Amino acid sequence: MITTLTEALAERGFDVLTDVQQAVTAPELAEADLLVSAQTGSGKTVGFGLAIAPTLMGEESRLGPPAAPLALVIAPTRELAMQVQRELAWLYGKAGARVVSCIGGMDAREERRALERGAHIVVGTPGRLRDHIMRRVLDLSDIRAIVLDEADEMLDLGFREDLEFMLGAAPSERRTLLFSATVPPAIAELAKQFQRDAVRVTTLSRGSQHADISYQVVQVAAQDAENGIINLLRFHDAPTAIVFANTRATVARLAARFANRGLSVVSLSGELSQDERSHALQAMRDGRARVCVATDVAARGIDLPKLDLVIHADLPTNTEALLHRSGRTGRAGRKGISAMIVPDKMTNKASRLLKWAKIQAEWTFAPTADEILALDETRLLDNPLWTNAPNENEAAFAAKLMATHSPEQIAAACLRLYRAGLSAPEDLGAPAAPGARPERQAFGPSVWFALSVGRAQRAEARWLLPLLCRAGNLDKAQIGKIRVEEDQTLVEIAEAAAAGLTARLGADGMLEDGITAKQQGGAPQNRPVRAAAPKAARPAVEADSTSVAEPVAPRPTQALEPVIAPAAPKPADVAVPDAKPAQKPKYDPDRAPAKRAAPRDAPRDAAPRMDKPNEGKPRSGKPGGKPSGGKPYRGDDKAGPRQGASDPAKRFGKPGGKPDGKPGGRTEGKPGGKPSGKPNGKPGDKPWSKPGAGKPYRGDAKPAAADGPSTPRARPNAADPSQRMSRPGGKPGGPGKPRSGKPAGRTGPGGPPARGGKGGGKGKP
Repeated sequence: MITTLTEALAERGFDVLTDVQQAVTAPELAEADLLVSAQTGSGKTVGFGLAIAPTLMGEESRLGPPAAPLALVIAPTRELAMQVQRELAWLYGKAGARVVSCIGGMDAREERRALERGAHIVVGTPGRLRDHIMRRVLDLSDIRAIVLDEADEMLDLGFREDLEFMLGAAPSERRTLLFSATVPPAIAELAKQFQRDAVRVTTLSRGSQHADISYQVVQVAAQDAENGIINLLRFHDAPTAIVFANTRATVARLAARFANRGLSVVSLSGELSQDERSHALQAMRDGRARVCVATDVAARGIDLPKLDLVIHADLPTNTEALLHRSGRTGRAGRKGISAMIVPDKMTNKASRLLKWAKIQAEWTFAPTADEILALDETRLLDNPLWTNAPNENEAAFAAKLMATHSPEQIAAACLRLYRAGLSAPEDLGAPAAPGARPERQAFGPSVWFALSVGRAQRAEARWLLPLLCRAGNLDKAQIGKIRVEEDQTLVEIAEAAAAGLTARLGADGMLEDGITAKQQGGAPQNRPVRAAAPKAARPAVEADSTSVAEPVAPRPTQALEPVIAPAAPKPADVAVPDAKPAQKPKYDPDRAPAKRAAPRDAPRDAAPRMDKPNEGKPRSGKPGGKPSGGKPYRGDDKAGPRQGASDPAKRFGKPGGKPDGKPGGRTEGKPGGKPSGKPNGKPGDKPWSKPGAGKPYRGDAKPAAADGPSTPRARPNAADPSQRMSRPGGKPGGPGKPRSGKPAGRTGPGGPPARGGKGGGKGKP
């Protein structure tokens, strides 16, 4: 072993290595990948620190100057990562190693600066390490060894993708060491994927789990669960104890309750910031706090000094949680106690949990207040201060006490002062046996009263009880059984209160709202069990002229063809047609408008369809109604009507493409004119818009009457924004001139006017 590491172990008091430390430091495993299983508290951190030392240092006793990291250690929780960083710092301190931590919740800028200054070993949590790698702050090119501590916990927490990313980014020739309490199939698959011929190392004992831990099952009543925890803390008086709960709310409640009882307590859960969690653990290590209330975030890898007691306020969810919680005590050869608080209804669940974990536990009850007070006296008498010789000042003060007070007074005051610094124990109720029901106490001598209301008057005990208490000035404890019968209600009243009730009711026995009460001569008879009345036979239905009894066919045993039964006869005064009238067609030719010029089945060339505009006529001078030239005009022609459209003053131009705002710029002009230098109304001319556009252009000619031409609108001047909406008599274009040289009349004989002036072909304006 390297001398610098041996010296560090000797300073820490490591005389003999643990089983897992001896197994991973075997010479034949110096360069092999390892898959290690060991129980908690067996020294795994120091174990893998010693295992990777030959890979990092070789034969040298010291490391070189820090640069790119040589080893990467990944831990599931922040607390465990910080603990690993502290352990490796003192282990490699004499070797000149620089150990840097990268933990979520801490200042990322400080971590980046630390990595830029160089490091030998980097310890961190998966999320923060991956973030530094993706930001190119953490360089893995020189990594020689990667250690995954508590690998099964990291997979349970959902860090599989992060682990695969980091293992894939590291050099392939590095060593990979996986430390896990158990080896589930997911861990085996990860080892097979990223390790090279990994050697399986296990130090788990085949006998009972954690031989140095004494397991106890403390049975309490359901309402005394928290009181039982307080009594356990007082009874054992451990220098350091940890109480585990399943939820953050329970942690907060228990911490507040313990603080109110005078216990020095800190809390540890995921809702706290990293600084608060670090301060809580440091308070436990310094002795400023003796009790830590935590969730399972503190169940993995946390090593607190002199932790002798672990209490499970809530039952663990599985056996792994039970083992890891209990593993906080009984570490490094120390003895410890793991106590589970089990209410009456949870005994079966606790039994199954212990059976699955293969743990033999002692079933006991929570200590009572008398037992705790007696133990206080014993501890006071056994205190070593009694045997120490007093000095001069103490002897002088003792003489004053003896002269002023009697020995009994001095002893009593000493006991009171000792208990003043301790929390008072709680009084506990006896837990019920599993499945036992509490016995009901006898009501005692009583007198029965009959009330004048019953089920017929909708009497109920829930409003009769407060009525009796209010009107008769009774207490609930003085009222026994209440029997609601058909016409009356019998009430049992304690004999001591019967005389007062009779005097308060008076001669008429009036309670309230017309309800009277009269005293009965004796106890009522037990109510007889009413026999169920036989069901009356269903009366037979007699056949008459209005009802016909039809026989019921037996259920067929095999599939039969459906049979359509004849319809029931209709009354004689209702006329029923012989046949159901035919369904009314969606389209009735007789109700069709007269504008349809040709039947539906007529050929397209026989007559144009006038129900749609522009159908049957060419739209741009081309027969067949199809636009010429392929695609509609969109302003891509150099000499087209939309040249210079970005300038409002150039939107309308002369024929030939010169934009001066006169007719002929866009499509206006005389019929048959040549806007933009191209013939209008002839085949090859481009249409004004897309084929089939039905909406009229603002400023186009309005539709004319059926027997006359359309009335054109004045074309606004596009250069003037105030004239972009049409104004009668405006220029250019002038009144009476169609905008595109095409007739603004009808698209065909007898048809409606064209929409937007898009009718093709030459026609009369």
